[in-house]
Amino acid sequence: MSVRTTGARRLTVRSAAALLTTVALVAGCSATGGRDAKGGGTGSRMTIGMVSHAGDGDTFWDIVQNGAQQAAAKDHVTFLYAHDKEGGQQAQLIQSYIDQKVDGLIVTLAKPQAVKAAVRKAEAQGIPVITINSGGEFSKAYGALTHIGQDESVAGEAVGTALNERHAKKTLCVLHEQGNVSLEDRCAGVRKSFHGTVENLNVDGTNAPAAQSSVEAKLQSDKSIDAIVTLGAPMAAISVKARKEAGSAAQIATFDLNAAVVGLLKAKDVTFAVDQQPYLQGYEAVDLLWLHKANADVLGGGKPVLTGPALVTQKDVPQLTAYTGRGTR
Repeated sequence: MSVRTTGARRLTVRSAAALLTTVALVAGCSATGGRDAKGGGTGSRMTIGMVSHAGDGDTFWDIVQNGAQQAAAKDHVTFLYAHDKEGGQQAQLIQSYIDQKVDGLIVTLAKPQAVKAAVRKAEAQGIPVITINSGGEFSKAYGALTHIGQDESVAGEAVGTALNERHAKKTLCVLHEQGNVSLEDRCAGVRKSFHGTVENLNVDGTNAPAAQSSVEAKLQSDKSIDAIVTLGAPMAAISVKARKEAGSAAQIATFDLNAAVVGLLKAKDVTFAVDQQPYLQGYEAVDLLWLHKANADVLGGGKPVLTGPALVTQKDVPQLTAYTGRGTR
């Protein structure tokens, strides 16, 4: 089994300084760890594990982790992170955290059936679970406290509507992870609201050269494609290169942000992006698990806690540049 797992990632100098300040404040408030009694503290340090479906090199998940680490520093929580793109191995990673007797779990449901039993096992053993980012429609049935993310179908419909406004006629929707239900929902949402034709293209998002070749070949074989929708920030940059090599004039829209996408927006290589605020997904998941232990708090009222979608364009670049520079957007 190929398992990719890390503890808390190395913090930047700025984040380290913030962490030292936080630790000093915590030490001044409570000798037992956690927040003080006035803040509803737990009286003991929590350990929270996150398991995601991220592939290697996916910068989106760096932003999620940044949010989780900042909340962990604030709440005096030990944060653990592990990832694998295969559903079966995600389930084994969840089991490894159950065996470690973590105090809370954060999981993604990109491959919901593969992790269903593991999530329910955690709940049965008294480990509260919050789901984030993908598979929100399965969260409540699996016993999670809540789901934090965007409604993928609604986000897809927003993209389809935006492409209508930009007079697109045929859209290529590039899925970078086959079998990921959230990615499929995005393309289905685009298809629902778009007035033209939508065609899906499956590529391997962890193999950039192969993914670029697949998009390039499709653009060369079908000159009627005038719009490309990518479902993750790294695929946007890959598709920009593919478009250039294919001699295509198709406009490109993407889900998710990173510093590279902001640069592409500025250069007008990408028309617009869908921001689902991944920093919030990591931050709120850790904070809500802490609040649940400290005060039995639950947000959402049985409904997902939505972090998006928000469409951003070139006009938003000045503000976004400041945030992406510090790893929060």
